[in-house]
Amino acid sequence: MATWQQRFPGVAEADWRDWRWQQRHALRSAEALSRVVELTAEERAGIAATADVFRLGVTPYYASLMDPHHPFCPVRMQAIPLPGEAVSGPGELRDPLGEDRNRPVRALVHKYPDRALLLVTDTCPVYCRHCTRRRITGGTEDAFDRGAIEEALDYLRRRPEVRDVIVSGGDPLVLADDRLAWVLEGVRAIPHVQILRLATRGPVTCPMRVDAALARLLRSVKPLFVVTHFNHAKECTGEAQAACELLVDHGVPVENQTVLLRRVNSSARAIADLNHRLLSWRVRPYYLHQGDLAQGTGHLRTPLSAGVAILEQLRGHTSGLAIPHLAVDLPGGGGKVTLQPDYVLSRDPGGTWFRGFRGGRYHVPEPPEAGIDCPYDEVFYPGG
Repeated sequence: MATWQQRFPGVAEADWRDWRWQQRHALRSAEALSRVVELTAEERAGIAATADVFRLGVTPYYASLMDPHHPFCPVRMQAIPLPGEAVSGPGELRDPLGEDRNRPVRALVHKYPDRALLLVTDTCPVYCRHCTRRRITGGTEDAFDRGAIEEALDYLRRRPEVRDVIVSGGDPLVLADDRLAWVLEGVRAIPHVQILRLATRGPVTCPMRVDAALARLLRSVKPLFVVTHFNHAKECTGEAQAACELLVDHGVPVENQTVLLRRVNSSARAIADLNHRLLSWRVRPYYLHQGDLAQGTGHLRTPLSAGVAILEQLRGHTSGLAIPHLAVDLPGGGGKVTLQPDYVLSRDPGGTWFRGFRGGRYHVPEPPEAGIDCPYDEVFYPGG
């Protein structure tokens, strides 16, 4: 008997595989979760302490992945709050990425010159404890209704510098296909928008949401990239694989962003295992994010040195495809920067000395000529 049938007896398979059923039956209380896992006293205290801070919600599917006995199960740690999450630590911010100061209209963040973030919902199938937008997913803002989206689309039409739009929220895949199509087709109709990205944990938390109809919809507004969010190999189920491969088979590229979480995936073994599995599904590991300074997330964040050390342990021991960019989103709206191990030992007039991934010193000489201008640019890019 499958695990979900043991955890949720009496549920028909047709209901279980219905994404709408999953969202309607999300577990939203300690009582509901206690029927699936043996809640610790700390977890119960966390649920009570955060009741007025942010939403609790876990799809039955995602709950079925939890180890019922081990409180350090990486799925439990992402979905069940602890008491510390009700307390703001040093340097933590309600709006850690400075998005609100860059919201010219209610449903749109325009922080980078050529990119914009379109917020289409404040709802998620699962509310992650490390969420950087808990001020939005907490349900305290006005809903992102049709008027808000139309206002954002009008803003985008008047900004020809925007060539890349990320559709996010909340999770856009909580929307029905017709609503999602209206949003995506509205953006795609703007001539200067070249790239669409859809940020979602749907393949992770409710993979039954990804069906052939959705895949065809996303294909129809190409080029569109799905950016999903697997954090641990325990989330890499057969259902999740089928969802990702269905998208790729329909010509929709899928990339993954992982958040580095203390005691969840903060080891090179965990990151390598996750990324190897994703690559076997044709999902490209893209970013490994340092946790943002969202209020109440201090116990989940790692030192910056931990992410750099993980990259160093991966480099040379696995394919470069399995090594993501380590990204830090600077607090207050400073933007995204990347870190990597420092392999430079010294520089001299003739070149640069490096250390290899196994140690040792290696000298890379400078070329005989230093000029790097591209004369054909003047022909290929006239006037600019």
